[in-house]
Amino acid sequence: MSTPNRVYLARLAGVAVFDPNGDQVGRVRDAVARMRATQRPPEVVGLVAEMPMRRRIFLSINRITSIDPDGVVLGSGTLNLRRFEKRPNELLVLQELLDRRVQVEGGQAGSVVDVAMECSRGGEWTLSRVAVRQHTGRLTRRGHLHQVDWDRVHGLGAVGDNRGTANLLAILEDLRPADLANALQDLPDARRNEVAAALDDERLADVLGELPEHDQVEILAALDRQRAADVLEEMEPDDAADLLNELSPPEQDVLLDLMEPDEADPVRQLLRYASGTAGSVMTSEPVILPPDATVAEALARIREPQLSPTVAAQVFVTRAPLTTPTGRYLGMVHFQRLLREPPADLLGGIVVNDIDPLRTSTPLPEITRRMATYDMVSMPVVDRNNRLVGAVTVDDVLDHSLPRDWRDRDPAFPSSATDDGTLDGDDE
Repeated sequence: MSTPNRVYLARLAGVAVFDPNGDQVGRVRDAVARMRATQRPPEVVGLVAEMPMRRRIFLSINRITSIDPDGVVLGSGTLNLRRFEKRPNELLVLQELLDRRVQVEGGQAGSVVDVAMECSRGGEWTLSRVAVRQHTGRLTRRGHLHQVDWDRVHGLGAVGDNRGTANLLAILEDLRPADLANALQDLPDARRNEVAAALDDERLADVLGELPEHDQVEILAALDRQRAADVLEEMEPDDAADLLNELSPPEQDVLLDLMEPDEADPVRQLLRYASGTAGSVMTSEPVILPPDATVAEALARIREPQLSPTVAAQVFVTRAPLTTPTGRYLGMVHFQRLLREPPADLLGGIVVNDIDPLRTSTPLPEITRRMATYDMVSMPVVDRNNRLVGAVTVDDVLDHSLPRDWRDRDPAFPSSATDDGTLDGDDE
């Protein structure tokens, strides 16, 4: 089943959704597009599917491998069954645009009968074309149907009571997480929580990691508990553990129980370690490969876009199992060494093991000293049985070595937002 470059969304209404095995899991009910501050057409971020018992859920466009009038096929059988809720900067295409009265540039008024989304070479889907039926003013005569580019149709802008939040989100959409965190700190508390709640789970998780602890806690507390658990699942386990450490033990238990078990387990493990030790600051998901993996396989692994630069800098080599806690730790290979070796060589032949790994109880000052001594970007952490349980990266060390309030905005710092929650300066 092939996916055409352009898909008319009204034709997808009611189309079956299949998992990778070909089993039907639901039916398409709408498409979700994200409005932008500029004149660029909205980005399509996913579809709304209706499951059994009339439950509607969100399907990310990135998890869909095929779209056509015969069916939508998912690339994974795992579904997030949280009930779909539209956010302020989002548009339900079929619900909000079909039958909308619009004006075609240089032409007459008409009504929207369909909207097409189109995929760019970079894989981004956007609303590209609009099918508009011209108004004739006669009850017995149907007007001509025109297909025109999105930017030639007037009257397709965002609607609803949250237009201010939608516009602000559109302005902030291209900011780095750290810059977006700074912008949120400039907003009044209520507006900050409103904007944060409107971000998708992955984006909010990235931003929370860049905020001071007190802001993290306040934003998380403003979410309903299931949404808070979903956001924690998107965070790195060490960041999620740091945030949960700011909450009371009963609240920690509630959120951990709401998380998927495979996401909650590494966070629970990190919460067991004493504060200020390697165990409490490490990431439990470094890059781990067996000794019989090739250099080419290691290079492919560290190219994965979701890996941070510090995590991708080193490959740790262990015996099976390869998830923490692993089998016996054998050593590590820096990415520069990988670049210098033949692609077919095995990691077991180039592994470095002349630097003693950290223990889970190693205190932060000792970690800092050893990383500085050996010019390390990350160091392995092992348990008493010499099993790899994680790695401490240089950004982990910096986060826990700086004063607790280092992320707080300095009042003297030039503000990017006014007191009423709008941004100053250029909107581009």
